[in-house]
Amino acid sequence: MNLQAHDQLKNHIWEIANRLRGPYRPPQYRLVMLPMVVLRRLDSVLEPTKDAVLKEYDKLTAQNMPESAMERLLGRAADPGRQHPLYNTSPFTFRRLLGDAENIAPNLVAYINGFSPTARSIFERFKFTDQIEKLDASNRLFTIVKAMADVDLHPDRIDNLQMGYLFEHLVMRFNEQANEEAGDHFTPREVIRLMANLIYTGEQDVYTPGIYRTIYDPACGTGGMLSESEKFILAQNESANLALFGQEYNDESWAICCSDMLIKDEETSNIVLGDTLGDGKTRDGFEGEHFHYLLANPPFGVEWKDQKSVVEAEHALHGFSGRFGAGLPAINDGSFLFLQHMMSKMHPALQVGGEGSKIAIVFNGSPLFSGDAGSGPSNIRRWIIENDLLDAIVALPDQLFYNTGIFTYVWLVTNRKAPERRGKVQLIDGTRFFKRMTKSLNNKRNEITEDQIRHLTRIYGAHRDGETAEVVIDQKTGEAEIRTVSRIFENREFGFLKVTVERPLRMNFEATPDRLAKLDDQTPFANLATSKKRKDEAAAAREIAEGRKQQEAIRAVLATLEGRGRYMDRAVFDADLTAAARRVSVKIAAPVKKAIFAALGERDPDAEICRDAKGRAEPDRELRDTENIPLPEGTTLPLPMQFGPDKPNDRLVAAFRGTIEDYMAREVLPHVPDAWVDFDKTKVGYEIPINRHFYVYKPPRPLDEIEADITGLEGEIAGLLEGLVR
Repeated sequence: MNLQAHDQLKNHIWEIANRLRGPYRPPQYRLVMLPMVVLRRLDSVLEPTKDAVLKEYDKLTAQNMPESAMERLLGRAADPGRQHPLYNTSPFTFRRLLGDAENIAPNLVAYINGFSPTARSIFERFKFTDQIEKLDASNRLFTIVKAMADVDLHPDRIDNLQMGYLFEHLVMRFNEQANEEAGDHFTPREVIRLMANLIYTGEQDVYTPGIYRTIYDPACGTGGMLSESEKFILAQNESANLALFGQEYNDESWAICCSDMLIKDEETSNIVLGDTLGDGKTRDGFEGEHFHYLLANPPFGVEWKDQKSVVEAEHALHGFSGRFGAGLPAINDGSFLFLQHMMSKMHPALQVGGEGSKIAIVFNGSPLFSGDAGSGPSNIRRWIIENDLLDAIVALPDQLFYNTGIFTYVWLVTNRKAPERRGKVQLIDGTRFFKRMTKSLNNKRNEITEDQIRHLTRIYGAHRDGETAEVVIDQKTGEAEIRTVSRIFENREFGFLKVTVERPLRMNFEATPDRLAKLDDQTPFANLATSKKRKDEAAAAREIAEGRKQQEAIRAVLATLEGRGRYMDRAVFDADLTAAARRVSVKIAAPVKKAIFAALGERDPDAEICRDAKGRAEPDRELRDTENIPLPEGTTLPLPMQFGPDKPNDRLVAAFRGTIEDYMAREVLPHVPDAWVDFDKTKVGYEIPINRHFYVYKPPRPLDEIEADITGLEGEIAGLLEGLVR
């Protein structure tokens, strides 16, 4: 089938779709047209052997053979050349349906119910019977079926591969029409092509004749990544044996993906319906299995509350023997859960005798930097980078996707790095590799051209630090400049030590009326005059009265200190307070004494340091600060994570004490000489500040230019005002 005929066929189907206008809006055309195209293709495939299948079916039915047992026999009667059984046992075809216009709706339902189980389940997930009722009620059903009967989709004219291309195009076009919801299950084809180019770059064995490779997408949507991967590899190695696997939770998307597989005579059972992470009803459809190549555009910025119980239980019970051992992300973004899920399905690494695997996944910016040191997201980044699994990150332009205009990033993760890539991560700035679309589709205003895909792929494959390229800065003016587009970093350069810097607490104390009045706001002091004996009112009243008496006694003790002026040392104030209380036999509990210190004390940089019972300086929480110290050169990765329940940071601190102390002496102590580090709070964090590494400083315009602009605007405003007055 030549390109011109292919385009004519696509346009003809779109013309048929336009006949739905009225009962359907354009974004809803896919609800009818996608299952209708699948139905017409299957009808064309099965029509030559229809009578033979009916004869075999009657024979097997007479033998009381159950459907499960007759499936293979009927599939062989329909088409012995197909790998996966496909047949229809109803007396109808598209042509025969037209012979009874009055009963076309029930006959079409009966026709669909006559398909083999796999095909039948696809139409059930399409919920096509609902559309049949709607079409029949609006007098559109016969018209659409008649028009589709004239579309020639016979395999003698259109083979499985060409039909796959046609179906993928229709999926893309119908989803673009439904762009307000397409982002849930549809990734722009140029993004998928870029991911395919990147993930298979450097993978020499995938081009070996007869090689067997598995490809998996845990959020496969309509199957675009699987189809594009297959297309990319077969275009360069037509003898490759590829097995495609996927999981999808949306019924319609699953049906579309399975339809594509069925049309191309590929294994539909490898596309699992259900929630990949697990929601209590469905679970990981490929538990314990491993794949060579894994691609995904998982939902990002989406809460995972529905999966929370399953995910948290697996994390707690199984750790790294499960899928989420490295940590859990924030509840409002489950992107990292999908990546960990995919990494659990990698083949063992090359270094341990395995085949290894490679992952390409689309993220928003959150996984680059979200979460503080020691948090779930930071620990996930740490685990990936310290185990040398992160290969590269490609920053994409904004406004590429249909339902969001944000910047996105392709992460390449692998345990089969080439020797020159080991211990390193490549960052690529592809934010300027785009062309403005002539017509936007919702939030999608930019697209990546084929030349730009090839250029970005060459940059990744070259793996050069500081590589530059001419990029367009302004799409309107065409202004361009040379910018750095590739940077290579050591793994440890993304890590840092988060240290807690303390300053001593310094306070003065004085028993003035204003400060004494604050004592009532202190909870421990106020609780003296409360009771928990709510059921025994008399006992509660006695307890409250006793508490108020104790409060008054404490106030009387403090009143004896009013004339002694301001104390600049808490130890001296404490000694006088204790002595005054002892003289009148008043006992002051430790919590109440802290309340007194809080009420009568004020921070004072000239006061003496407050110390605990062991003479150690107490930290001032208001002056507490943190410093992020880069991991020094020569750091051996991976760093230890846990060392026991008592002091988990002992070995970590021992390894970096010198680094921390040198940093403090150089950067902190010259400015605050009384500061110190609380080593017990030291944590390791990881973040990937990709924008910082490609930031280009633009100096502000000269002041005289700005002043001239302001003067011009003032003149325009004055002219407008003069016109209004006149």
